[in-house]
Amino acid sequence: MTVPVSTKWTLDAAGPAGRVAVESVYMVVCQRTGSKGSGWLHKSGQIVTNEHVIRGCGPLDVTLVSSLGVQHPVARLVVDSGHDLALLSPSSALAGGLEIDQSTDLEVGMAVHTWGFPLGYNGPAPLLSVGYLAGFIERPSASGPNKHLVVNGAFNPGNSGGPVFAAGSNRVRAVVVSKHAPISQFHESAIEALAQNKSGVVFTGTDGAGNPVTFVESQIVADLIKYFRGLTQVMIGEAISAETLTIFLSKNGVAA
Repeated sequence: MTVPVSTKWTLDAAGPAGRVAVESVYMVVCQRTGSKGSGWLHKSGQIVTNEHVIRGCGPLDVTLVSSLGVQHPVARLVVDSGHDLALLSPSSALAGGLEIDQSTDLEVGMAVHTWGFPLGYNGPAPLLSVGYLAGFIERPSASGPNKHLVVNGAFNPGNSGGPVFAAGSNRVRAVVVSKHAPISQFHESAIEALAQNKSGVVFTGTDGAGNPVTFVESQIVADLIKYFRGLTQVMIGEAISAETLTIFLSKNGVAA
């Protein structure tokens, strides 16, 4: 199989641990919603990602794209919206896979990184984002304990679902889930009011999947505000801890 030039350059420069990560990280695309995120191959043969990356999608809507640019269909989805985690079963077996680091020796200030597909970048090889562990936060969840790592690093839309590693390691310590882009409740409600308004001159366009859509001026303004807010480079993000991930896998019959 021909290796894309940019992927070869990345593999050559990534080092042993980095090469394993690059080969195990996939772009997750949902044709129905036009959403895109990152996912990674667990040693069990399952792809781990965030539930919000595939929200509103069925197995036939989702495609996995490898660092070689090869597309793989999905046969089955298992989701946990409370923890924002999902397991994707590829239609055919994928080689390789990453292990989860079960140790509890996380230290604030330690260097961490993720490989993934931030918004506006479509591969084929994932990109590296680096930062350091800044602290921890407990997120409410009806599904049980939900420990998040707070990372000072460039986590952006599209990185969601990607694996987080300690520097120099290829064992997964967490799963990227969100970035912090602060906004007041007033401004958030104002944007939502614009998005829900349906009065005014009606326009017709196409969405990311090529489907026809209709909208009024206020709705496109709301979409643009949300889009550019998503691009804001706030250097604080969150990642779901290995402990929470392990519980999710165990509940679905997957040995961590």
